[in-house]
Amino acid sequence: MTKLPRWADVVLVPLICLVIAFSGVLIAAIGQSPLQAISIMISGSLGSTYAWGHTLYYATNFIFTGLAVSIAFQASLFNIGGEGQATLGGLGVALAMVFIPWGHWVFALFGTMVFSMVLGGAWALIPAWLQAKRGSHIVITTMMFNFIAYALMNYLLVNILRPTGSMDPATARFDASLNLPKLGEMLTAIGLPFSTKTPANIMFPIAILLAVGVWALLWHTRLGYAIRAFGKQERAAVYAGIDPVKITLYALVLSGALSGLMAVNAVHGQAHRLVLNSVEGAGFIGIAVALMGRNHPFGIVLASVLFGFLYQGGAQLALGTSIPREVITVLQALVILFTGALPYMVQRPLEKLFARGPK
Repeated sequence: MTKLPRWADVVLVPLICLVIAFSGVLIAAIGQSPLQAISIMISGSLGSTYAWGHTLYYATNFIFTGLAVSIAFQASLFNIGGEGQATLGGLGVALAMVFIPWGHWVFALFGTMVFSMVLGGAWALIPAWLQAKRGSHIVITTMMFNFIAYALMNYLLVNILRPTGSMDPATARFDASLNLPKLGEMLTAIGLPFSTKTPANIMFPIAILLAVGVWALLWHTRLGYAIRAFGKQERAAVYAGIDPVKITLYALVLSGALSGLMAVNAVHGQAHRLVLNSVEGAGFIGIAVALMGRNHPFGIVLASVLFGFLYQGGAQLALGTSIPREVITVLQALVILFTGALPYMVQRPLEKLFARGPK
């Protein structure tokens, strides 16, 4: 069987999967117009700078969690605990903002990034150690740690971090002078008009820079080579002198730290306080993003923008039509299913097609 060219595997396969998922059969089955639905989603997520701002806000979350999943994937480790690690990252953001007087948003941003990475990485360290030293399956341990993180966060917000007299399970609002700059404010300052009434903030360009950094780490450093070699063939990597325990710990702690960073965007950049479920499923969406982006940082950025489009467009579709929100959730799930879990349905026919092409 002819192997697909790299460009076809990275671009053509996901594109065809998207067309299948967006074929409109689901929308037509409930008596709605697929063309109208897609038009509303496009205009609601890409039709203005205000719409783009919300799309890029969601995309920022997914870039962090997608990169986190991809680092673990490169070592053949399936980190399904990004949700819990991001939850603990949010706790780190709250601790940094509530208890430390930073004085300026630049220092506050640095502090919340460090705290979120430390707590996110620490939450991944225990499953990593169990995998490396005890042979516990990483999928099971990271999944269970998600539920532990939820319970811990619920306890802390209700009993410790909630302000006296408040009934809302959330921290006090952070000092407004420490709010992160909006993406619209930054673009407007350099002459590019952009809405300042969206949650997109400075964490989006930071996420892009981080994607470049992850690319450099994985493909241009000794550690990155060791992670990828270990993921390709563990026995050969061990024979070459790569320590499997260290690589497992390094890969999963880095993965947890990147998941924790996602909370800076959601907690410090948007909500300005820590609330229950501040992660909003981004940890799980990161798995689909990494799969669709073929575990490459560039592909992950593109896939994150796509899922940002789905989130924002789906919200606008629910507001602008009589389509039930549950149908929109199913539509989003279909995209995840076809692009993340069933690409082989498209790859095999394409491989046959390329095999018949000119030699």
